[in-house]
Amino acid sequence: MDYDSIDAFVEKTRAKLAKGPTAIVVVEDPVAVAATLAHALELGFGLVVALMPRELPLPVQFAASVHRIAHDVYADDAVPEAVNRIAAAAPGAWFHYCYNAEFLFFPFCESRTIRDLVTFHTEERRDAMLTYVIDLYSADLTRHPDAVSLDDAMLDRSGYYALGRPDPANHNHPRERQLDFFGGLRWRFEEHVPPAKRRIDRIGIFRAQPGLKLLSNHTFNIEEYNTYACPWHNNLTAAICSFRTAKALRTNPGSKYDIETFRWRNSEPFEWHSQQLMSLGLMEPGQWF
Repeated sequence: MDYDSIDAFVEKTRAKLAKGPTAIVVVEDPVAVAATLAHALELGFGLVVALMPRELPLPVQFAASVHRIAHDVYADDAVPEAVNRIAAAAPGAWFHYCYNAEFLFFPFCESRTIRDLVTFHTEERRDAMLTYVIDLYSADLTRHPDAVSLDDAMLDRSGYYALGRPDPANHNHPRERQLDFFGGLRWRFEEHVPPAKRRIDRIGIFRAQPGLKLLSNHTFNIEEYNTYACPWHNNLTAAICSFRTAKALRTNPGSKYDIETFRWRNSEPFEWHSQQLMSLGLMEPGQWF
């Protein structure tokens, strides 16, 4: 299913968008596109959308299951602009957005669907979910120069931390129930990452509503959407396991030749299972048992 524009897609699929949940995959290059789309479909999304440059083809096996929208994903603010336009067409519906070579995991996702997740989160009166972006990287950069390998993926088991998020309106106190999270490759190789790009938190799952806007820093214009939990107890969180930073560090000429390996003493093989992420404290089940 191919569309020349977001407007054409919305016009044809508005009823399905309203049912949700919808996954929006931003495809920046050909790396792991099929694996990313297959993972989203396996999680049970009602719609899977691929925003792709016109010159990149959709893998043929997804012609009937994925909605491809031709879109300039490299333009300034292309991603928030596209996500906002799609979400605006379906107030009340749930959305997830990610990039190619990124994989959403949530507690018990091996036996529960994304619809189960957002139904429970809705019952807890939450309209957004914090997702930590956990860097994945190949164990062998000689065999995999772009750092992407599904078979020998590694992640950092430690080295994550959080700081209070400053409130411009109140310099004496940080924002309530908001934190800036750091760690992974953006922390270990921070000399190659601009300060504004070092955070690893993203509100990767959200419920659309009128006036809601995703901003370029992966937060929303409604502050409650940016909180990690409600005031009365801890809530579910999820993880987006991502090769994107490793891929960028290995393709950018400014960092490529400075990095011989991403492995260090706190690397461990990624098991592609939610229990590993919960055991490492990289996502929480909250009250969902």
